[in-house]
Amino acid sequence: MNINFEYHDVEASERLEAFATEKLGHLYTKFQMIIRADVFFKIENTSSDETGKICSIRLSVPGPRLFAEASHDNFVSSITEAINDLDKQLTKKKGKMMSH
Repeated sequence: MNINFEYHDVEASERLEAFATEKLGHLYTKFQMIIRADVFFKIENTSSDETGKICSIRLSVPGPRLFAEASHDNFVSSITEAINDLDKQLTKKKGKMMSH
């Protein structure tokens, strides 16, 4: 699996990349159909202190791409929520692929 990182108005962070890579590695262990992951980090001005640090993850898999996005007060929480969303999507996709 190939992982690409993009930063928008955010300074690049090896710690964030390592955390995201570890989480994506767990997904890849469960679902070997993942070809590539694009991870986007961006900061958005919001009126709430609990949102604004956004992590978007796009997965290339056979068929349509999968996408998840989360916004929290820190990137670690955003990454975790986006990975959990993708896990649910991949489980559903795998179930459909098995039944055909």
